[in-house]
Amino acid sequence: MAAAIPGRQPDNRVPIFEALRMALEQIRVQKLKSFFTLLGVTIGVMFLIAVVSVVEGMGNYMEHDLVGKIMAVHTVELRTRPDFNLGDVDDAMIADWRRRPRLTEEDLHPVVDGLPPSTRWYMMSEDQITIESPFARPRKVLTFAVTGDYFTIKSLGVVSGREFTNQELESGSLVVVIGQDVKNHFFPTVDPIGRSLRVAGVPYEVVGVAEKQGSTLGFSLDKFIIAPYRAPIHRLLNRDRGVIDAIVVQAPDDQILTDVQEQMRQIMRVRHKLHPSQSDNFSLNTPAAALATWQSIQKYLVIAAIVLPAIGLVVGAIVIMNIMLVAVAERTREIGIRKSLGARRGDILVQFLFEAATLSTLGAATGVGLGIIVAQVVTKVTPMPVSIAPWSVWLSVGLGTVIGIVSGVYPATRAARLDPIAALRQE
Repeated sequence: MAAAIPGRQPDNRVPIFEALRMALEQIRVQKLKSFFTLLGVTIGVMFLIAVVSVVEGMGNYMEHDLVGKIMAVHTVELRTRPDFNLGDVDDAMIADWRRRPRLTEEDLHPVVDGLPPSTRWYMMSEDQITIESPFARPRKVLTFAVTGDYFTIKSLGVVSGREFTNQELESGSLVVVIGQDVKNHFFPTVDPIGRSLRVAGVPYEVVGVAEKQGSTLGFSLDKFIIAPYRAPIHRLLNRDRGVIDAIVVQAPDDQILTDVQEQMRQIMRVRHKLHPSQSDNFSLNTPAAALATWQSIQKYLVIAAIVLPAIGLVVGAIVIMNIMLVAVAERTREIGIRKSLGARRGDILVQFLFEAATLSTLGAATGVGLGIIVAQVVTKVTPMPVSIAPWSVWLSVGLGTVIGIVSGVYPATRAARLDPIAALRQE
């Protein structure tokens, strides 16, 4: 056994890993106390992870699924009223939309004739109408009557059959492309290609089946048929002669799209005889505009998702501080012994801070795991999508460590300031 060097005190400083080991040992020995210490932080972090995951999932869903499927990239839609709105809509705004003049077929060529050669376009009418087949009961489905580059702009492929030919579009042939749900319902046991669907008694030949589009918030996007606009079906979609629902233009990039949007705006203002002081009485919708409202809502949801669970974290911090104060009182004699053997104030301070930080970090890590489980349960039992945000995991663990350190400062300082002689007398 090596002799102590005369004139030097034993080194009682606690290395970092040794302090961590001692903290974990205290947690193991005092399981019940540690459990209640972890509880507040665990619950706060669990809700933070779960709520942020739902908000992030909704954000990804809005951008890539809902808006991405409803509105194609780099497109601007000319409509009488917004087709996609997430903001506040009051009665006055709805009344204004109803007073607006409807779009007509006569608006098409003034809008599209002056477009850059790199752009594409299509015209469309849409509505729910009843269709029939010999193999199933009649059912209402979403029906589109289109002309132009509809399939290319929507990136809508067919898994069997084909798209419309230019001749079919120009002549208004009695042909349709159907969605997967329509195929499964109206042709459950037979190949639909070449067979007929009846619309208002008129037979339309199925020439193609579109690829699966999936669903949005539990609503299927595959329950549709598409027909050439010039076919008789368009009269069922808009009863007023010549009325249409939308003209959609796609540009190769956002810069050209901005110029195209302004060009369309000026043409429609002239056609509607609007004065410079009058607002537009038509709508020009882009994916970016549709997402802008959601992104502003999402920002506040994320703030709420952080602030509300923070209340639980504050409660957890108070619990940790109280538990650590109790621990200091219970271990007064231990502190006195260590100080009499040469431990300095800083050594005692570090030891107790490590214990508080370790407790809080473990609570945060447990909360992260539980939060991920809760998020997965939410997406299993509801149509709400979730996405685990990596930044929320790191934030939660970091918050757990900081809360432990902050809440442990006062108890650790009290422990470090104990007089060793008074502490040794403590029973």
